[in-house]
Amino acid sequence: MERQEALELRREYFMPCVQYFYKDPPLFVRGDMQYLYDERGKKYLDFFAGVSVMNCGHSNPFITERVAAQLGRLQHLTNVYLTEPVLRLAARLAQVLPGGPASALSGAASRERPGLSNSFFCNSGSEANEGALLLARLVTGKRKFIALNTGLHGRTYLAMAVTGIPMWRTDPFLPGDFYFAGSAEEVIAALEKDGDIAALICEPVQGNGGVRPLPPDFFEKTAGALKSRGALLIVDEVQTGFARTGRMFAVEHYGVIPDIMTMSKALGNGIPIAAFASSRELALRFTRPSASTLGGNPVSASAALAVLDYIEKEDLCARAGELGAYLRSRLDSLASLFPVIREVRGKGLMLGAEIAPDRNSPAGDDAPGAALTDRILEELKERGIILGKNGLGRNVLAFQPPLVINRGDIDFLIENLEEVLRRIL
Repeated sequence: MERQEALELRREYFMPCVQYFYKDPPLFVRGDMQYLYDERGKKYLDFFAGVSVMNCGHSNPFITERVAAQLGRLQHLTNVYLTEPVLRLAARLAQVLPGGPASALSGAASRERPGLSNSFFCNSGSEANEGALLLARLVTGKRKFIALNTGLHGRTYLAMAVTGIPMWRTDPFLPGDFYFAGSAEEVIAALEKDGDIAALICEPVQGNGGVRPLPPDFFEKTAGALKSRGALLIVDEVQTGFARTGRMFAVEHYGVIPDIMTMSKALGNGIPIAAFASSRELALRFTRPSASTLGGNPVSASAALAVLDYIEKEDLCARAGELGAYLRSRLDSLASLFPVIREVRGKGLMLGAEIAPDRNSPAGDDAPGAALTDRILEELKERGIILGKNGLGRNVLAFQPPLVINRGDIDFLIENLEEVLRRIL
């Protein structure tokens, strides 16, 4: 298929709510670890990984061979039947989830809260967050939630309602049973004001909110207030999970075990799968009927098992930590040369660089920072580099590559980014 034909088909048959990053978007036809190729054979270094999905790399043979083998044996049965891959996956996740035997939080933190051990499998991060919010209501008997101002939790009804980014709150009739907070103090204030709060939901590092890690003491400050008022902690690891930040899960940087945790994206490395998990104590209270037609499908579960094996085999947690520190140092050096880079932030290989022509630049899609960010992305694309963007003002360059990159890839990115900035500023 030629690019123009692809554009015409999309215009004719897609809903227009789906937007491109580029004026002249490439038509990608092949992927190989950290690289993508378009229909003309041009090679691109992927530094966005499908929004933190392809942590193990595109078409990684270690994963695809196991997926293909499962596809040839048993493609699908819904989760009301017994199949081996999803059962093995549930047991494997219990080992690595916060508080589990192979988790970085299996010591003192797991004595504060029981480790996460029981999972419900579904298809997407939105569905996982919807299920987590439902579980919190069922367990606590309470109705309302606290969410953070710049959080993103999905496109379904409850998940969208707890999303704090205006552009993703599409439904004009969202319920009002929610509080939004910008700090730990505002979370505590909401808990003190209202006794009908079931849970706080938050991302340890806000992805679409502009790659913003929560303050180091955020959970320490809010834990007591949540517990004393019978409210739960839901941590959304949909974008941060599975080695992205230098730990298996970003919440491990904070030394806290959530009551409920959600995950998706990198768990399947491009094969749709998601889950929400809780302690056994909470899970045993979820007795009302529920199922998912495609949740934990044998092919998806086999992909996830291969992902966990590959992360362990290649020690991707350590790799993301080391390469993330190197990328951070190179970006900090660029920021010292170009004041247009207002701030560099993030953890591991989930970093953001906020772009603003001056310190008083306004936010918004039409703001100077957003326009400049788009131009940088366009210029890098022409040089064979795919980068992401996010933030309330769409003015944050997002560096979220496959975790299989190397130092040479980082040097190639930085050299080209520096040349682009020198040329356009």
